Amino acid sequence: MFSNLIRRTGTALAALCVSATVAAQASADTFTVGIVPQFEALRLASTWLPILEELEKRTGHTFEMIGAPTIPAFEVAFQGGEYDIAYMNPYHGVMAEQAQGYIPIVRDGSRMLYGILAVRKDSPLQDVKELDGKKIAFPAPNALGASLLMRAELDMLHDVQVEESYVSTHSSAYLNTVLGTADAAGGVKSTFESQSDQIKDNLRILYETSRVPPHPIVVHPRVSDEDRMAIQQAILDLAATEEGHEMLSAIPMREAVATDREEYQPLKAMNLENYLIKSGN
Repeated sequence: MFSNLIRRTGTALAALCVSATVAAQASADTFTVGIVPQFEALRLASTWLPILEELEKRTGHTFEMIGAPTIPAFEVAFQGGEYDIAYMNPYHGVMAEQAQGYIPIVRDGSRMLYGILAVRKDSPLQDVKELDGKKIAFPAPNALGASLLMRAELDMLHDVQVEESYVSTHSSAYLNTVLGTADAAGGVKSTFESQSDQIKDNLRILYETSRVPPHPIVVHPRVSDEDRMAIQQAILDLAATEEGHEMLSAIPMREAVATDREEYQPLKAMNLENYLIKSGN
């Protein structure tokens, strides 16, 4: 079981970085899991490993967490079908469906996702148009709210062109702004709220994008319908418990609800592909 795997590897971080060869057909007993690396690896491991261990108890399957060092590396992995199950941003979900046929099964029903631009609290910037020509730290080119949707709105709605700096994680984007190496940080409200007081107290939100459905958990179509539905139900059942609610809130997923492809179709009409930067470019 997954707890035994963690003991064998020695640390949760080591387990996160395990590499695996993905078979053409998912095993009925073991499923690989990919998590978008919007936070540092140790934090992702400490959040997700207890959840996966609980899902093992509820389904009888084993879940092997496969790490990706950066968001672009994560994109390469899911577009290549390396994960049986993955947690990703909504536009990644569209990309994953187009590339491999991934199916959304669960999302957070308590909120919508939107991007924010955060500046230092003492910054003279007061209007989004004042960012024209300024340096913005983004976690990655295709992070939906934090970067992709943000860059599209700055261009199309505000005619603002910025110097883009990609710093791998939301936390790094905020830190770069606090330290003054960037004029603003692209992020999302949930990652902003999860920062330490030392970071949050030195930032203020200058701009918010339009709202879209939040990050889904998706399943590759090679996973059988029976197993996919069992995994979906196990997550919803876990969320209904006090302990499970607390675990899932750390993702953050404060109200797990069932979802499907239809909910994410409006993203296809936003022309975000015009701002998509392919991994490796």
